[in-house]
Amino acid sequence: MRRLKLGKAFTLVEPGPVVLVTTSDGGQHNIMTISWTMVAGFTPLFAITTGPWNHSYAALRRNRECVIAVPTVDLIDAVVGIGTCSGADTDKFEKFGLTPVQGRHVRAPLIRECLANIECRVTDIVRKHDIVMLEGIAAWFEHARKEKRTLHAVGDGSFVADGRRLDRRKMMRGKLPPGV
Repeated sequence: MRRLKLGKAFTLVEPGPVVLVTTSDGGQHNIMTISWTMVAGFTPLFAITTGPWNHSYAALRRNRECVIAVPTVDLIDAVVGIGTCSGADTDKFEKFGLTPVQGRHVRAPLIRECLANIECRVTDIVRKHDIVMLEGIAAWFEHARKEKRTLHAVGDGSFVADGRRLDRRKMMRGKLPPGV
């Protein structure tokens, strides 16, 4: 083995798919790209890493709600573009041709072009680590969408797309919590 710079170690442990997080601050909707996400157990609890450097963070703190939207590989250019401009001076829905859809439980919009959307409420903000804990309160999945592969950020500007799904549900039967 060859030594890897410790600062690159995070690129070896990819946490999950890149997501788009929408917020609403009054009449203004925004989208931010988040590549560091985490599922917190088998309940609908999630964590994202963000902080004051993101324009949407103020709306997240103030309104304590958002939508986690799961884009697919065909949206990679929009995902990267959203992450490289600020909602302070850009209407990202308009610029990237995305369609806001009114949520049923939160003011933040769902994104029609995404594979899935999860309406969430903020349950905690751990400022020391820039972690926002979210509780999912409603989830939506577009079964008719042909492209279902999600994006995973390596952390150095490159991405990996999901590949073939390997099914071992029979092997794990009785080992997962109810409802999974």
